[in-house]
Amino acid sequence: MHIGLIGGIGPAATEFYYRGLVRAHAAADRAMELTIVHADMKPMVRNMTENQPERQADAFLPLVERLKAAGADIAAVTSMTGHFCIQQLAAISPLPLANALPEIDAAIAGRGLKKVGLLGTRMVMGSRLYGEIPSAEIVLPEGELYDQTHDNYMAIATSGAVTDAQRDFFFSVGRELCEKQGAEAVLVGGTDLFLAFDGHDPGFSLIDCAEVHIEALYRLSVGGS
Repeated sequence: MHIGLIGGIGPAATEFYYRGLVRAHAAADRAMELTIVHADMKPMVRNMTENQPERQADAFLPLVERLKAAGADIAAVTSMTGHFCIQQLAAISPLPLANALPEIDAAIAGRGLKKVGLLGTRMVMGSRLYGEIPSAEIVLPEGELYDQTHDNYMAIATSGAVTDAQRDFFFSVGRELCEKQGAEAVLVGGTDLFLAFDGHDPGFSLIDCAEVHIEALYRLSVGGS
């Protein structure tokens, strides 16, 4: 199956998806058909801030049409934040969409988790991943940490890089979610957060939402359904 990715939101997140899919196909010695189109992050952030999912779906539509013209069989948004308009996009998309949210819920249920923490943008956290995670209770950073989580995440997503201070911040917030609020694992609900966590042991269990999505896309690619 030819996979189409809407990338650019942000560039580091797109690279994470690309590298993950390349690695999975290479490990299985399977050929990959993949096309990536670039979305502009700034309008998406504005539409998210103004709670305009229909407007963002309209902005994504020409990109999906471009993927279809390139031969893609299915499309995916390479951003958990970008999923804020996934239902609206699905309603108008000329291609079926590989929605990350049911896959994430299935991953949580598969581990038997009852309470998980969540890190990401305000939209991701405030909606508790868009209300699409019924299998577990979701707990969030509290007080000033809530806004600081959003701000630090957006700084990483915009720059495509992470500082030691930002990494330490996310490790500290994750530990608080587990040790003080009882989370059994922490959902990495911002794709660019791989820059903070990849190759490091934060001292608590993680579920990287992007990795779950990448694995689902790989299964679609080689399974064709």
